[in-house]
Amino acid sequence: MTRISIEGERFVVDGVVTHAGHRYRDMPLDGLVLNSRMVQAIFDDLNPDTRARWDRVLPDGSVERWDSARNTDRFIAAMPEWAACGLDAVTINLQGGSPEGYSETQPWHNSAFEANGSLRADYAARLDRVLDAADRLGLVVILGLFYFGQDHRVTDERAVIRAVESAVDHVLAGGWSHVVIEVCNEADCPEYTHECLRPHRANEMFDVVRTRSAGAAHLPAGRLLVGTSLLGGSLPVEGMSASDVVLLHGNGIHTPDGIRSMVERTRAQPFFRGQPIVFNEDDHFAFENADNNFLGAVSARASWGFFDYRLPDEGFEEGYQSMPCEWGISSARKRGFFDLVREMTGGREVAGSGALV
Repeated sequence: MTRISIEGERFVVDGVVTHAGHRYRDMPLDGLVLNSRMVQAIFDDLNPDTRARWDRVLPDGSVERWDSARNTDRFIAAMPEWAACGLDAVTINLQGGSPEGYSETQPWHNSAFEANGSLRADYAARLDRVLDAADRLGLVVILGLFYFGQDHRVTDERAVIRAVESAVDHVLAGGWSHVVIEVCNEADCPEYTHECLRPHRANEMFDVVRTRSAGAAHLPAGRLLVGTSLLGGSLPVEGMSASDVVLLHGNGIHTPDGIRSMVERTRAQPFFRGQPIVFNEDDHFAFENADNNFLGAVSARASWGFFDYRLPDEGFEEGYQSMPCEWGISSARKRGFFDLVREMTGGREVAGSGALV
């Protein structure tokens, strides 16, 4: 069983500070979680009018129809290679993310929650498989609950609270201790329907998670750890002061110095309590450069996460958010990220394989 906890600004996995004593170019990695945004692990589309968008035309001209179980199968099959490169964590989401990377509208229906906030059995079954696989591999899972453009799939604030409770109950029932809850992705996005998910009320949602999970003996903190993320460049507000983990996004921050500045300004907030700072989404790459957003975060003692989506005119092998997804390390951009992770960490043994990639 993989167990995640925190000591000050540092993450601890299975009782050991992550990357303890390890340095890369004189930058300490102690307590960091190197992560990737993989939010479509359990994706599906319940809208019959848009479901065919996720079919794939194969090289021989035949069509592979969308299948959510196959998508999860392929996700799980790719996980050991990520772990062997030294990846610490993945972010997934019960309402996914835009399957186009960025979208002006979101007509598809991708939500693990019924309208009343109960958890759909098919999504829950796929989630179980992903959490079990991550647990075996020693990977932490940042589990997002809500995504803008899909939060309206639950009817009202009461249903939002029931959805949070349903997700928490499911994680507790599974006995998993490697999960950090991200209440919603980019809570300050104006497209959110429900006011209770916005940053000024985040502490209320954190309290739901804490209260619901309180007394869980298998969790190092006795409850689930929780936070919520913000739009690229946004800093936490006082309504988020009770977060266990500060989740930032680097989208729109085009220089490593901009990333370092975000970390410094976050630590300067009067309500900052010395929690871990984690970028769990950034769509800047340049992994071959001597400095980039990834290294900018690490140099500021913050964790960083890769957000990769399929750019216009790119092939199927590109992107970890665009559907349908090739979950393997199938492109130069993906390889650039994972090669840097491996160079930084030295890679690690994968449970059951006895080998490094």
